[in-house]
Amino acid sequence: MELLHEINSPADLRRLKPEQLQTVADEIRQYILETMSRIGGHTGASLGAVELAVALHYAFNTPEDRVVWDVGHQAYAHKILTGRRDQLPTIKQYGGLSPFLRRDESEYDVFGAGHASTSISAALGMAIARDRMKQSHHVCAIIGDASLAGGMAMEAINQAGHLKTRLIVLLNDNEMSIAPAVGALTGYLNRIREAHGYHRFKDEVEGTLLSIPGFGERLHQAAKTMKDALAAAVLPGALVNELGFKYIGYVDGHNTRALVAALREAQQIKDGPVIVHALTTKGKGFPSSEKNYYAWHATGPFDIRTGEPVKSSSKAPQYTAVFGDTLCELMAKDEKIVALTAAMPDGTGIDRALKRFPERSFDVGIAEQHAVTFSAGMACEGLKPVAAIYSTFLQRGFDQLIHDVCIQNLNVTFAMDRAGIAGPDGPTHHGLLDIAYLRAMPNIILMAPKDEAELRDMLLTAIEHPGPAALRYPRGNGVGVPLDREPQVLEVGKGEILRDGGETAIVAYGSMVHPSLQAAEHLAAEGIETTVVNARFVKPLDASLLLALARTKRLIVTVEEAYLAGGFGSAVMELLEENGLLDSVRVVRIGIPDRLVTHGDAKLLLAKYGLDADGIYTRVKESVEVLDDRRAKRQKVRG
Repeated sequence: MELLHEINSPADLRRLKPEQLQTVADEIRQYILETMSRIGGHTGASLGAVELAVALHYAFNTPEDRVVWDVGHQAYAHKILTGRRDQLPTIKQYGGLSPFLRRDESEYDVFGAGHASTSISAALGMAIARDRMKQSHHVCAIIGDASLAGGMAMEAINQAGHLKTRLIVLLNDNEMSIAPAVGALTGYLNRIREAHGYHRFKDEVEGTLLSIPGFGERLHQAAKTMKDALAAAVLPGALVNELGFKYIGYVDGHNTRALVAALREAQQIKDGPVIVHALTTKGKGFPSSEKNYYAWHATGPFDIRTGEPVKSSSKAPQYTAVFGDTLCELMAKDEKIVALTAAMPDGTGIDRALKRFPERSFDVGIAEQHAVTFSAGMACEGLKPVAAIYSTFLQRGFDQLIHDVCIQNLNVTFAMDRAGIAGPDGPTHHGLLDIAYLRAMPNIILMAPKDEAELRDMLLTAIEHPGPAALRYPRGNGVGVPLDREPQVLEVGKGEILRDGGETAIVAYGSMVHPSLQAAEHLAAEGIETTVVNARFVKPLDASLLLALARTKRLIVTVEEAYLAGGFGSAVMELLEENGLLDSVRVVRIGIPDRLVTHGDAKLLLAKYGLDADGIYTRVKESVEVLDDRRAKRQKVRG
């Protein structure tokens, strides 16, 4: 790490000679590998973009020149080069570096990034602001080929080509998103890759024309005109010409000197936007990740010698795996069930359906809006689509959820993985809003399982329900309950009492049921008997059960792994208010307050917000003591 240890800012990098850049890239790659093997992280994604980060900070005068990263999981080398080298071992950990881009973390993070397809829109806005303010710096967006297919990216390209704004787009083309990239745009890029013979030919044509003596500038212009005509005729020309972009490429994305040369060529183009097309390999430089780049997009700790992961000690299956297996089980029995995801087949468990039922399973790419309406179209014709999308990513299809699914009351099931605190991926990936944003939509039913067995029941219940349905479940392992019975259809809107007694009721939703049961055991050991309810549904609520509790208990405590604003506890309070019971029972809501939740270990974050057994126990005990104190004071006054 001889050169890397001398680089504390991009200014230090720019003092090096061009022939030293590849050494820097090699040292960065080794540092990332060594660090990720200990702590885990976005290993494959970052290894593939090392040379891109080096070339960008060498070719541009950052941070005066704006470099806007898309997604952010490819930006570890960027963080290393911008003064955060020694902090890399803290990435994704509580109090450490953010896993993605954050404006409040570094002046070099000019735009926050967590979800995909945003960089060109943001960069175009910055370029327009630069021009309005009569400034001259460069603006460069870096975006992956899969993100380029996202709706926002295509909308931004459309406007950039229309405005003719001076803008550089560096396309990181590795034929991948998290999974292999899909769609017609991928085919377009493949055709460009296959046209390498043309690139050599066009250069030879220009060279031959310019070598003819006596023609001078007129022939040079003729050569340029011929090159442009050839580009339109020989290359797939959509982005190159029709949308108003100049094209430079393709470039070896792991050759730092070639990348720097291409970026500096792009800087000379003053009359509109330009795409620099760089070909990279995801997981570059580590045999395990190059061979299995899909699994190596993000990893836990691993053995750097063998590439083997450090295995978890938990024996309970992951919710994702239970969902994927159950979906396949149900698809085998009902040919109307179809499965889809948005570029996350492995992360959602849809990979199993894609393998077993390829004709009934779809990966639509990074296109959640399309995924929702695509599902609606299939439902219109009698199919039963199951869209497996992370809670945080489903937010991108908000309008389509309302207009295309809920208003039309269509049978679409949304399986929301990573609901709740997603842990080390931080605020852009926590699934804390889905209860609030879905609860307001007409016709939809919302549920959350207490364990992996109930997840199986709820998936079948959602599919068999005639209208829209959504179920949320957390990241990680279940609680270890038996999975040896067939899924059963649950009665919609009915909860269950798991423990009965006392003047206090804990009404828990989804992942908070088992911590609530543990808290109740601790309370019972201190003489405080507590009823524990598995709510199961937030829409519709089990009104008869909740109203009965309000009439017989003096304290109701709601517990949810989500934002309190508009959440499950709010729904309970609204029900009690509508029935004139809100003044007769004390309601305490436990959940996430109105603030951003940082990244870190999920158990640590749950404990921080009182969403573990100890936190629930403490909050209930304190609430009981307050009520006991008030009762004692009233009795004293009466006495």
